[in-house]
Amino acid sequence: MRPATATAAAVTTVIGVGAAAALAAGRYASDAALKARPRKPLPTDAKLTVHAAGKDRVTLTRGLASLRPGTYGLQGPGVHAAFGPVLEGADRSADTVVRRLERVSLGRLTPGTRVRLTPEVYAGDPASALGLDHREVRVPGELGDAPAWFVPGARDTWAICVHGLGTTRNQAMNVMPFLTQRRFPVLALSYRGDAGAPRPREGLGHLGESEWRDLDEAIGFALRSGARRVILHGWSTGATMALRCVSGSSRKHKISGLILDSPVLDWRATLRALASAHRTPAPVVPLAVRAAQGRTGLDGERTPGTLFPRDLQVPTLIVHGPGDRIAPWDASRAAARARPDIVSLHTVPDAPHAAMWNAGPDAYEEALRRFITPLM
Repeated sequence: MRPATATAAAVTTVIGVGAAAALAAGRYASDAALKARPRKPLPTDAKLTVHAAGKDRVTLTRGLASLRPGTYGLQGPGVHAAFGPVLEGADRSADTVVRRLERVSLGRLTPGTRVRLTPEVYAGDPASALGLDHREVRVPGELGDAPAWFVPGARDTWAICVHGLGTTRNQAMNVMPFLTQRRFPVLALSYRGDAGAPRPREGLGHLGESEWRDLDEAIGFALRSGARRVILHGWSTGATMALRCVSGSSRKHKISGLILDSPVLDWRATLRALASAHRTPAPVVPLAVRAAQGRTGLDGERTPGTLFPRDLQVPTLIVHGPGDRIAPWDASRAAARARPDIVSLHTVPDAPHAAMWNAGPDAYEEALRRFITPLM
């Protein structure tokens, strides 16, 4: 039974039976929100249909997602491609939009292909996608080894990149050219729940609250491999993991900077958004939040204001915007206002969750340049 159908059935049972069914409904809904789904994009954007594809253009169903400015990946079963700007003046119908087709990395785009947008613009690995020398390494973790890419560089400060919800380590390839041009070694991390990595308990993600220990072990791997300092660049729950490292890691004194893209700072709001995106009926969403807390051990006392360590001493750049429907931007704005001495905020006005680079790569990389130059 599909999660939405199962949850709807559970709601009917809640109405007729009571507390036991309420618990079951909450469990169904928390599964929909938290089940680890490697390589599955988030469900917040509607699926798009490919109407036509040529050498340098792709015609898609017209909608908010397909009209977004910037550069995005297109992902479907056995398919990955990337598109750029809308081609103004191109022949189209009233219900389609034509975008510049950057590349088809996997499969074929044919009329009728169903796809979703993804922040992952590249597929493959750093060599095949970007022409970068790299090594596939295994990073020891709390639950076992996980795969990672290591791209060498001349500096002794490493950039450790960690993805979040709905993406894989492929997302780090968006910023690899920027980082490698500045001679940073880059470690692009996988962690529990990812393909090739250990499976978390019950197959559930914990929104960074347990996964951060895998990032902590990656810091240890970098230090043992020659790094003297690290910069943590995290997206979504990867950003939350980075924050948890600066408060809980025994290696936190080796962290020289944080780059937090779309950080999940309010886990309740994110759970509600994920459950709703999976078509969980509104009466069940609060049950999903309570069930998820009980199953994952998420801290009921932790609020958006307490996730940032009060004694934070690490220079921090937050890149976020009000278009994020998964992780509220208000929490990021509040964090920047509370700690203007150490936290700066780069606002991206029109981008979905963890796609701040995609909405404007040049502006994003300029913000990175200004932040990272003093740390070089």
